[in-house]
Amino acid sequence: MIEGLIESFTKTFITEDRWLSLLRGLGTTLTITFFALILGLFLGFLIAVVRSTYDMNYKGRKKTGFKAVTVKILNALCNIYITVIRGTPMVVQLMIMYFIVFSSSRNGLIAAILSFGINSGAYVAEIVRSGIMSIDKGQFEASRSLGFNYNSTMIHIILPQAFKNVLPALGNEFIVLLKETSVAGYVAVQDLTYIANLIRSRTYEAFFPLIATALIYLVLVLIISFFLKKLERRLRNSDH
Repeated sequence: MIEGLIESFTKTFITEDRWLSLLRGLGTTLTITFFALILGLFLGFLIAVVRSTYDMNYKGRKKTGFKAVTVKILNALCNIYITVIRGTPMVVQLMIMYFIVFSSSRNGLIAAILSFGINSGAYVAEIVRSGIMSIDKGQFEASRSLGFNYNSTMIHIILPQAFKNVLPALGNEFIVLLKETSVAGYVAVQDLTYIANLIRSRTYEAFFPLIATALIYLVLVLIISFFLKKLERRLRNSDH
């Protein structure tokens, strides 16, 4: 049995330097996650501001004018975006991006980054919006009395507090995003999971490739969780 395990380990990691392939796959996974996270945070915060602005200033009110109409239209578009993205499977979105949007170039890496970023943005938007809406409305009135306009109030007062409130939920979304990238292989992106499955198909050894992949994801999640807890603790301490 030990000899069999040693042979399986050798086939999986040593033969043809397959451990280097796993390392490259890990690099691809981290690249997709990093850029998708940036895109998701940008879209999420932008949409959250639009939707919270509508909820606080225009919802249920018969306001007219260019600004009011613009905010209402943007809010409607944001609602459609969130409904569509949250209501359809991630894998389907990824394949639409690769086989339809990028049908001419078939750039799997860019398609994956955009797909995961756009998908994450819908969830980040709802997380951040809940954080904004949890802030006492009296803070808007207080900031106005100090001479801040709406944009300055949102940027300097509301969003920093909302970020602190929703940091745990944003951290969970980051972890989910990392694990979701494991389906990037559907569009031939050679991420960590794709490489592990490729090694399994070539060596006919499933144990070490799949267990190693699971352990790598677990270690990544533990590292992210560790730094998120440290950041939460530092933000809490800054309040005192």
